[in-house]
Amino acid sequence: MRRTDKKQAILDTALALFVSQGFYATSTASIAKQAGVANGTLFHHFASKDELMNHLYLTIKQELANAITTHAAPCGELELDAKNLWNAAISWAIENPLKQAFFQQYSMSPSIAAEIKQQAMNGILGFMGELIYRGQKLGLLASYPLSLMLEGCHGQYLAATRYFIDHPDKWRDETHKQASFSIFWNAMKA
Repeated sequence: MRRTDKKQAILDTALALFVSQGFYATSTASIAKQAGVANGTLFHHFASKDELMNHLYLTIKQELANAITTHAAPCGELELDAKNLWNAAISWAIENPLKQAFFQQYSMSPSIAAEIKQQAMNGILGFMGELIYRGQKLGLLASYPLSLMLEGCHGQYLAATRYFIDHPDKWRDETHKQASFSIFWNAMKA
């Protein structure tokens, strides 16, 4: 197995184990064993379980951001841009249930350091802050503190994805799809 293959095997195994067993119940030894690598190989790639968790969190957030921006090119109309971002984000969650389960468990967890969460929100998902800021400048979105608005958006996303993953047929229903965006949008409107 090549070095990059080993690293990916560690990440894939850690993802599955963190979701099924929890962060604290998952040992690095169990990750290495199930990934088919030596303990030393795991520690060569990640100095600690916390570092592994942070890397996994940021990598998956980047994957989500890439999917959103690839499928939701801005058109310049704020509400339509927001709707396209929303739909792309929920579609990604439905297509990646294990990764979304990881977010459901760890997005609000102390297992992820605050600075890592900030890096994800302000860096990787910075386009959301830019959209909110633009909407506030246009007077279309409430002028609440940006960090609070972003946390509200994140909570709405987690709630909606949980609903649609539990009820996958509802995402194919335009009424539910539109309602989910309307709830999201109306929570931010001025």
